[in-house]
Amino acid sequence: MAILTTSTSMKFTSIDTPTISNHTRTGNWMPADHKTHKEWLGGIIRKVDEKQTVLHPVLEEFKHLIETNTRVYMLLTSMFKEVPRQKRYGHDPTGNPEIRDHHHFLQVLNHLLTTAPSWTDKSHRVGLVGLPINAVLDWPMGTPSGYAAFLDPEINAMIKKILNVWSEYLRSPASADVLNTSSHGWFSETGRRDLTAVAKIGPTAATDLHFHDMFECDPSAPNHGFNSWDAFFTRVFREGIRPVAEPENGKVIANACESKPFRTAHHVQARDKFWIKSQPYSVLDMLGHDELASQFVGGTVYQAFLSALSYHRWHAPVSGKVVKAYVVDGTYYSEPLFEGVGNPEVSANEIDMAGQVTSQGYITSTATRALIFIEADEPAIGLMAFIGVGMAEVSTCDITVKEGDKLNKGDEIGMFHFGGSTHCLLFRKGVDVSGFPEPGMEDNMPVRSKLAVVS
Repeated sequence: MAILTTSTSMKFTSIDTPTISNHTRTGNWMPADHKTHKEWLGGIIRKVDEKQTVLHPVLEEFKHLIETNTRVYMLLTSMFKEVPRQKRYGHDPTGNPEIRDHHHFLQVLNHLLTTAPSWTDKSHRVGLVGLPINAVLDWPMGTPSGYAAFLDPEINAMIKKILNVWSEYLRSPASADVLNTSSHGWFSETGRRDLTAVAKIGPTAATDLHFHDMFECDPSAPNHGFNSWDAFFTRVFREGIRPVAEPENGKVIANACESKPFRTAHHVQARDKFWIKSQPYSVLDMLGHDELASQFVGGTVYQAFLSALSYHRWHAPVSGKVVKAYVVDGTYYSEPLFEGVGNPEVSANEIDMAGQVTSQGYITSTATRALIFIEADEPAIGLMAFIGVGMAEVSTCDITVKEGDKLNKGDEIGMFHFGGSTHCLLFRKGVDVSGFPEPGMEDNMPVRSKLAVVS
């Protein structure tokens, strides 16, 4: 599972954005209760400190880069030093931040490379640390040096190698060990309840369906029949569970991902300051300066984010032909300065607890992402674009279609391995598209359901 990794006078005139609390982890990728996060991280660090192990070759390579490249050494050393010395940021018994330096960081990564995400169920606090490496970096990446470090091309190239190694583990049978019925297992009472609740939306909302009724699996087999963590996270719905909205009506756009609305924006600019707090869309940056990008200047962007517990495959929003399909390599742990101690508007000792996972707009221009351009059969739509955006560990954007493929609305076009993060649909200037769901929905929009209509 490899990680596939001009200015304009147009004004950003219409935008509807949800209010996201710093204490709410977007998409449930991190525990809502920060104490659960802290206890999880403390437990990992204790395991690591009790038994130092030989670093994986990919981490030895990272260590060599850090210790032989002055710029990288400076950034990563400063990143850990800049974490505020307050109790809320997590301290070890000597009063130092939990991750003390790059040596300690590499040892923690070494442990995580052979660990699949699991539930935290302790002292009646239940949570999911769906992004374990992100959890380790939650504070350091919110510092000024962390901001610079995770925009650095050499550091990102190294992280890509590390995540590829972890991906190999997540495809292995050993990773399926967390798919059990223990209190830390995905098929525990809590796990099954939450997985089922998230999937019971739309036509299935009022039914008595169980997880195994909705997804292709075998509840009588070990690990529900999933032979790896990745097989579980890329699970598929059973036939008929997610019907396609009006398959013969080309003016009806189907929801491409099982997701919650984040924002709808109109009259988007070619380039904008996507790194500021309002996170406006910057079309040329989002589309990697593709030659087709200019067609979307002044158009509409719809963005929605995926839950850690949800379905993670992408489906064609329209019938048509694939014009282009490829992945743009980008960052993995970059979060904007307004999320951390680099924000001049807040206390110098504050870092947003939600961090990178609330920077949904920002990462559409910076993170590793899949671009799929589709020429719709419906003339009122014409060329449109789908962007699948990787977030932190969730950066394996797997496109399953190619240029020239004919698509029917609702067909699979790709997936996120190890979960998902956020996605966008882009429509050209002049395309009159309306009816998008409002941000703030309690449940996901079902994949392949009616999302919007073109006049």
